[in-house]
Amino acid sequence: MKYKLIATTTFGIEAICKRELISLGFEIISTENGKVTFYADEVGIVKANLWLRTADRVLLVMDEFTAYTFDELFDKVNNIDWGSLIPKDGNFIVNGKSVKSKLFSIRDCQSIIKKSISKKLMDKYEISWLEETGALYSVLFSILKDVVTITVDTSGLGLHKRGYRVKTVTAPMKETLAASLVLLSYWSKDRILYDPFCGSGTIPIEAAMIGRNIAPGLNRDFAAKSWDIIDPQIWKDEAKKAYQAIDLDTKIQIFASDIDEENLEAAKENAIEAGVDDCIDFSLSDFKDVKYENNYGVLICNPPYGERLEDEKAVQKLYGDMGKVFIKLDTWSKYVITSYVNFEGYFRKKSDRQRKLYNGRIETRYYQYYGPRPPLKE
Repeated sequence: MKYKLIATTTFGIEAICKRELISLGFEIISTENGKVTFYADEVGIVKANLWLRTADRVLLVMDEFTAYTFDELFDKVNNIDWGSLIPKDGNFIVNGKSVKSKLFSIRDCQSIIKKSISKKLMDKYEISWLEETGALYSVLFSILKDVVTITVDTSGLGLHKRGYRVKTVTAPMKETLAASLVLLSYWSKDRILYDPFCGSGTIPIEAAMIGRNIAPGLNRDFAAKSWDIIDPQIWKDEAKKAYQAIDLDTKIQIFASDIDEENLEAAKENAIEAGVDDCIDFSLSDFKDVKYENNYGVLICNPPYGERLEDEKAVQKLYGDMGKVFIKLDTWSKYVITSYVNFEGYFRKKSDRQRKLYNGRIETRYYQYYGPRPPLKE
């Protein structure tokens, strides 16, 4: 069966997520702020959850309609064929949001939608009470300018929860954002990658998983795994294909360092859990003391910035020192994410391109400095 799905993303990541979906063979319907809508069958639901690196969730679209009153909302939700998805014992919860709409009370909308779905299911199964002891179905509503979109979350935990983060540090970067930074760069598995501010290792680990072609969802569970509409064998088959697709032959050279020993230990443990510790060379070092060997490397980093360094002068000095060190890497491509608006001034070089991205709720800029293309290998 063909389903309409939404891959939700952080703002600024939509184009990369769309590129991922196309590479996985999906038909794209539209790309909007924070979401990419596409078509897929049951196998596609599984594949999207297993393979998407930059999406936050994969939502199954049940319907989209206009509603100005609670009666309209009740009736139109009741028109949806809920029995085709939720079984007799299905456990369903309702959450959502409303922006610039007449139906602005979230709590009232939740209650109306829950009652409407319950009535539809009780009528279908000819029962007067829903036990809700079975699989979980998280129903989400989004009301924007009176247009209601009703979806069900197939992912469960957000897709950034890869399952490898056994140790964390203060303000860690989301895995989906780290993967996006790598995919936005010129890095490929035949080039050297450095992260001199690695923290808990998210950027180098995500890069290693991309280089090894490891599906990010291989070591975690999903809400739709317990749904009746998807044959359990599909999950087994797609996981088997994903394991077979892992590239264990290519030598991947990733270097990661940090000045904080606790950060580095966390990064090492996370890399082991992700199965990519053989791809990453970790070292305890100040970024100024790192030996950036070879030419045509790629440097991607998330250095401390405003919210993470209380002393603004310390931020300015750090970025000035980064400029002095990185300017010498004239054949390298360099990528820096920071929320500090005067970064380029203290780094003393204007970026070739910058992109607005969000690290959690913090608005940041991803500064991109392009190095020359490496010569073709004979």
